[in-house]
Amino acid sequence: MLRTNLSTRPFYNERGVHAVATIVALLVLAVTAWQGVRVVRLSRYKTELNTAIKRDRNEATFRAAEAQQIRRGLDQKELALVAARAKEANALIEQRTFSWTALFNVLSSTLPDDVMLTGILPDFKDGETHVSLDVQGRGSEEISAFWDRLEKSGSFRDIVWSDVNITDDGLHKIQMTAVYTPPNAAPRPASAKGAGR
Repeated sequence: MLRTNLSTRPFYNERGVHAVATIVALLVLAVTAWQGVRVVRLSRYKTELNTAIKRDRNEATFRAAEAQQIRRGLDQKELALVAARAKEANALIEQRTFSWTALFNVLSSTLPDDVMLTGILPDFKDGETHVSLDVQGRGSEEISAFWDRLEKSGSFRDIVWSDVNITDDGLHKIQMTAVYTPPNAAPRPASAKGAGR
């Protein structure tokens, strides 16, 4: 018996093609759904952020207006008085915390045998400690040696001298002033007033 294929087209396995097409369609649908969910989430997050930004801006505007109103209501004379009292309180605190022992230790380690201190006066201003020293020595060389030792100690800077007198006994009397920084303390930055000198 003769068997012939009378069809003009060959037979294909349509089930396999349909299965692959279904899997691809399901994958596309899943990716689309995932992207859609992500877009919705990001859209909600953006809305929340915009709401928070608007709320924060409104709060900042309100606080700025409130601060401006408080500033207008402040009495400038009273504010200046409070600032002056705070400065005075800070000066008193600095005097209380000033270590005479540390100062005397530095001075005794730098004082030559032929030089005497006859007066010491600390002054606290602009966040710095200025020390006035009344010095008496046999000659200017001894006083110069004392001056050099003070500078090398690292605790004294900007040393200047004035009121040079020679007594009947031939002793030299000099008044020195210097900015004093206690040992092991960070030097304070020069004030704007002092920086202009």
